[in-house]
Amino acid sequence: MDTPDKPPLPDSAPCPACVLVFNANDPSGAGGLASDTTAIASVGAHALPVITGTYARDTASIFEHFALEEEVVAEQARTLLEDVSVSVIKVGFAGTPENLSAIAEIATDYADVPLIAYMPDLSWWEEVQIDLYQDAFRELILPQTSILQGNHSTLWRWLLPDWSSEKPPTARDLARAASEFGVPYTLVTGVPAPDQHVENFLASPQTNLRSEKFERFDATFSGAGDTLSAALAALLASGCELTDAFSEALGYLDRCLDHGFRPGMGHVLPDRLFWAQSVSEDEAGDGADSSTDPSLQFPPHDTQH
Repeated sequence: MDTPDKPPLPDSAPCPACVLVFNANDPSGAGGLASDTTAIASVGAHALPVITGTYARDTASIFEHFALEEEVVAEQARTLLEDVSVSVIKVGFAGTPENLSAIAEIATDYADVPLIAYMPDLSWWEEVQIDLYQDAFRELILPQTSILQGNHSTLWRWLLPDWSSEKPPTARDLARAASEFGVPYTLVTGVPAPDQHVENFLASPQTNLRSEKFERFDATFSGAGDTLSAALAALLASGCELTDAFSEALGYLDRCLDHGFRPGMGHVLPDRLFWAQSVSEDEAGDGADSSTDPSLQFPPHDTQH
């Protein structure tokens, strides 16, 4: 069947802001690059995903991680950067100190591009590997980081391991610790609050710039941190002001968690495309339901071999 030719897109067609993302592949879809690309697209930017390795995991646990060599990571990113204008860089889990070194070298060459760094929970890893990775992250990535994000307990163990006060460190305490390595802003999530709430802070060494409190969900989630950092990066890339981007990203994450789903036997995953859910039968009206048409059903994929 002949189809009419479509006119070519003009060179001036609007282009969404682009976010360069370094992260591992997560086959469960809980976090990693799957989380980054869907969250960034949902917020309205375009993700440029650079794979640093892959997890072997299900929806409950991470069993292993296989890192790519640093030359492979660097070549992916530099090929993109020679072609595409990037508004924000997001660094998730890079897998090895060598990969962090490659990312840091690239970030140095693009020093005018803001960098969002996310430190995930690494308790699934061996202690020696955690220490080597976090030491490299602290020395190589933090000096170039615009915003550091992490859970309160994760940042506490990493940045203030010798904390001796009976009271837990505040978001400002963590921001001050991060600022010693050049970080101007720190986003601290999961701070316990009264009445089954958690509080999240955007802090500088001098003050708490903004905080948002949400009711604690009665479920265990995977992928919340990657979702939040990706949404924040996309909002900043699109021109949103810092404190507004903080509030909007947290609001987006809260809705993702509110619509969370459990695809397996493990944790609940955020629905990063909650707004695109199909309508219910009542909302669909009297239209035909193609799911009941036997001519449209997929046959089983057995073979004659």
